[in-house]
Amino acid sequence: MIVVGLTGGIGAGKSTAANFFKELGVPVYIADIEAKRLMHTSKVVRRKLIEEFGDQTFVDNRLNRSYLANIVFNDKTKLAAINAIVHPSVANSFKRWVGKQQAPYVIQENAILFENNSFHNFDFIITVTAPLEEKIERVMSRDNAKRSEVLLRIKNQISDEEKAKKSDFVIENNTLVTTRKTVKKIHKKLIEFSEVQEEKIAIS
Repeated sequence: MIVVGLTGGIGAGKSTAANFFKELGVPVYIADIEAKRLMHTSKVVRRKLIEEFGDQTFVDNRLNRSYLANIVFNDKTKLAAINAIVHPSVANSFKRWVGKQQAPYVIQENAILFENNSFHNFDFIITVTAPLEEKIERVMSRDNAKRSEVLLRIKNQISDEEKAKKSDFVIENNTLVTTRKTVKKIHKKLIEFSEVQEEKIAIS
């Protein structure tokens, strides 16, 4: 089975691309959703978060997302700290999930594959890009965030250009029509790669 990473900067349209792959029957694992789940349900993750960020990390037994965001997006060392706490647990969860799948290939959608240096764990990387202003507008609308807040988040991520250079495929998410077409082309190539892989395994 081929394991594919799907990444891109905030507001680029990773979820849009992921949904198009799902429509084609591809199993897709959303790392951000799993990270949020683990921060609420894992006693180990919860304890480490409180040790690192204080008792205000949880309010009324719920993760204080605005409190955490204000810290980590203003301090790269704190951003690295939260990633170091949460993402090993996400990686273990993903391995278990992959073991349950039966498909030519699977996808993990993860915004920080390059930032957390986990891109080495994938057979192929797909990066989703979009014009800067479009990304800013999307995130402002989606998160009810200020422009300055969005720019700060973008600043804390590796640029689309750098990610694209390190990727096997790039999806320029300008319109839904073109994005869907690109997803179908990539899907076809990944199926072909999977078939070649299966042939090699059969021969060996």
